[in-house]
Amino acid sequence: MSSQYLSKHYVEETRFGFWFLRSHTWQHHVLRVAINDLRSLFSEPLPVAPVLLDAGCGQGKSFKLLQQVFAPSRLIGLDADPHSLERSREEATRQGLAVELIGSDCATLDVADASVDILFCHQTFHHLVEQHRALNEFYRVLKPGGYLLFAESTEAYIDTWVIRWLFRHPMHVQKSAEQYLEMLREQGFEFDARNVSYPYLWWSRARDFGLLERWGLRKAPPVGQREETLVNCVARKPLASVAA
Repeated sequence: MSSQYLSKHYVEETRFGFWFLRSHTWQHHVLRVAINDLRSLFSEPLPVAPVLLDAGCGQGKSFKLLQQVFAPSRLIGLDADPHSLERSREEATRQGLAVELIGSDCATLDVADASVDILFCHQTFHHLVEQHRALNEFYRVLKPGGYLLFAESTEAYIDTWVIRWLFRHPMHVQKSAEQYLEMLREQGFEFDARNVSYPYLWWSRARDFGLLERWGLRKAPPVGQREETLVNCVARKPLASVAA
């Protein structure tokens, strides 16, 4: 698949962004925190030995954490960027993990229908130009009863000076937390309040990076009294879709 074709579907990361996605900060204060939070949002027992797809796996820093938390029988990493996939291959080898790597865009997943138990999409969706098409693909490849683990930064964060300066995103498709959740519902995914969280982490606030709160000079406003910068959701494909 040519880079010219792929460029229509996602916006490539900056050099700084590529470096940041392999940093200690990203791995321990962003990725690890998100996976643990998503694990806590399950309202039912985890699937046993699931087929797990990391859609937009980047440089593979999620693989070890996903293996530890979900114990998949089959772990698949998918990304459209060849350089990122090579990094993912190196990471899987370094961790001694058996990971199937696929070069594919999220809007045109090279994955069979109803073949995945858990689809992990962390901080990838806001890079995608054809978000509705990608979400339809997520729904297609999940088994009936399968789970989408969706973790995203919202427009309130993406559209800040520091993020615009350091990273690159398709600004015309950015959404609020509620708009992302409504998109999931419209696609047919099921979830309720127990399956959603609105993390308010230091790295998601571009004005002061949460320093005033960390120093005890200000309290974080509660949910409902702030503009959310992050949304995490565990959404399920209905079992009834087996008859669809």
